[in-house]
Amino acid sequence: MNRLRVLAAMSGGVDSAVAAARAAEAGHDVTGVHLALAMNPSSYRTGARGCCTLEDARDARRAADVIGIPFYVWDMAQRFHDDVVRDFVDEYARGHTPNPCLRCNEKIKFAAVLDRAVALGFDAVCTGHHARLRPAGPATGPRLSRSVDQAKDQSYVLAVLTSDQLSRAMFPLGGSTKDEVRREAAARGLAVADKPDSHDVCFIADGDTRKFLHGQLGAAPGQIVDEAGSAIGSHDGSYGFTIGQRRGLRIGYPAPDGRPRYVLDIEPASGTVTVGPAESLDVTEIEADRPVWTGCPPPAAPFDCLVQLRAHGAARPATVYPADSGPADARPAERRPAERRPAEGHPADARPAERRPAEGHPADARPATALLAASRPDGGGLRIRLREPARGVARGQAAVLYDGDTVLGSATITGTDRTGTGRPAREQAHARA
Repeated sequence: MNRLRVLAAMSGGVDSAVAAARAAEAGHDVTGVHLALAMNPSSYRTGARGCCTLEDARDARRAADVIGIPFYVWDMAQRFHDDVVRDFVDEYARGHTPNPCLRCNEKIKFAAVLDRAVALGFDAVCTGHHARLRPAGPATGPRLSRSVDQAKDQSYVLAVLTSDQLSRAMFPLGGSTKDEVRREAAARGLAVADKPDSHDVCFIADGDTRKFLHGQLGAAPGQIVDEAGSAIGSHDGSYGFTIGQRRGLRIGYPAPDGRPRYVLDIEPASGTVTVGPAESLDVTEIEADRPVWTGCPPPAAPFDCLVQLRAHGAARPATVYPADSGPADARPAERRPAERRPAEGHPADARPAERRPAEGHPADARPATALLAASRPDGGGLRIRLREPARGVARGQAAVLYDGDTVLGSATITGTDRTGTGRPAREQAHARA
């Protein structure tokens, strides 16, 4: 085994502590680092609900002491504000629903931190994400796959990473369940063994996203309308809503049929928020751009796969049509039968994917690299046709494409076509105006 210089990102939680311990136990030269992400410690780091508190920094330092590795704190506050917080606010102002954890992985942990780590001579960045890396293939870099713990799988929020970023990533926990990680932490004497998981948006201390956005963007009054365009309420800012939202609409009276109302569309230019019944949320076609391909070369033809549309959503069958692959009714490429591989090694073998022996390949995963020609760069858009309608699909979220448990690629959702309308939702809003 090659002994690597590894930078372990330690949030102060149990996952990152055990990941760092496994990397050190595997024989690597490990250094722990905690990221100070708050520009205003009094508002971010006390009472916060994520991984940005002063208590988290102290927990990370204690864990590093128990593991016996050097530990540092890196100030990433300005970069985090510019690339994550500001992006979060701007996306809501556009009527989108961003995922700040995804953006943090893309811009902070595996960009700013990785760049500094490489400059300092480190070979890899180790994190406590629940995901697996498979060895590089003949036409691809390392392949990102789901964790064995499906309930804790974080491949969705890592799917924006490029092959170059994944080639220097290390995810030692992908072969373990969360319960196993906690038991191991206790056995190692780590005080964070029973520490609750972080949740919500780490930089919104009280969890009130609408109040936070109001403080950033100010009041922007507008109308709440039904599907016929009739005004039925008002609001202080369309940024306070997301597609599929039911609670907090503040309309004041029920629909004529007594059924719940949901947010169907958000038009920030006019400040109009459209609401209606649940079935009007049904979407069968999705438009997405800025694709990143890591599990296969950029496709030149339509192909079948699974798509996940939210961080904790279910994967559903779909056909993907690249922008330059011809009409949307083109026939997708056929896949080969599954190729079985040897069982996965012990998770303590914490090495970057390109240096690892082959891992297990699930029986229902089918190789896609032989089917998709590498004839164009990552640019261009995608149209994703779902086999069955999905609800709550929001612009700004990621559409992550899977072959079984393996990530093929991801793209950012830019529009949808609701069932039976034949037009993207944003075009319907413009037609009403």
